[in-house]
Amino acid sequence: MRKEKRQYGKPKGNYITIDIKNLKIAQEDDIQKASEALTNELKNLIDQHIQKQDEIIVLGLGNIYVTPDALGPKVINEIDVTRHLINYLPEYVEEGTRSVSAIAPGVLGTTGIETVEILKGVVENTNPKLVIVIDALASRSIERISSTVQLSDTGIIPGGGVGNARSEISEKTLGIPVIAIGIPTVVETAVLVNDSLDLFITKLQEEAKSNDYLNKLKEEDNYEQIKQALIPQDYNLIVTPKEIDDLIENMKDIVARGINFAIN
Repeated sequence: MRKEKRQYGKPKGNYITIDIKNLKIAQEDDIQKASEALTNELKNLIDQHIQKQDEIIVLGLGNIYVTPDALGPKVINEIDVTRHLINYLPEYVEEGTRSVSAIAPGVLGTTGIETVEILKGVVENTNPKLVIVIDALASRSIERISSTVQLSDTGIIPGGGVGNARSEISEKTLGIPVIAIGIPTVVETAVLVNDSLDLFITKLQEEAKSNDYLNKLKEEDNYEQIKQALIPQDYNLIVTPKEIDDLIENMKDIVARGINFAIN
């Protein structure tokens, strides 16, 4: 497991990537180790923005009926919510318990309402101090599909990775800090072709069939050119691994456990 902290022309803030290898065949010990790594990083981010007992709301983005996009809603079902207990049954709650609520608002296509509009109303009425957002992402690398957990405290733009960007969810739009947790579950055909082209060129080079043209081709990022060639024919499809059902279940366990231990 490898952790990276990077920033490339993005809003100022913390960007953390946790690498998780072999998630397709992950065992219980692997899932637990990954969730512990997430807990440590997430807790550190939370502590930078709010106090120990400040209320948190967890937001699960995505469509529960579309497997590659179901991560957010599935995680929400596993979050240890406490707000209702603190408000209505305080005698049964241990002193010092943080108030936690959770919501999976669905997608614009089924609700007709922008997620940020729903969340603004919830934030206004429940007054949390911080939002944690979980979402499935589109990757620019096939290597990172279902093998990284990406965190940031600069918010998120739902649908941005698949060319269907919605209104951003951030401190600028909500007035409170937003921590985003994302896991890549799909790639565009253009990414797949571009990465496959690199692999093909490497194979030719290993067979001593390289030439100046192939070297130049591999050094360039051909994603945009490939994408532009595919779009007119509607061939720039969104692709996901055939094991996506098992991957989503494993990722759901990692993220839910990581959040629960970080916020309670």
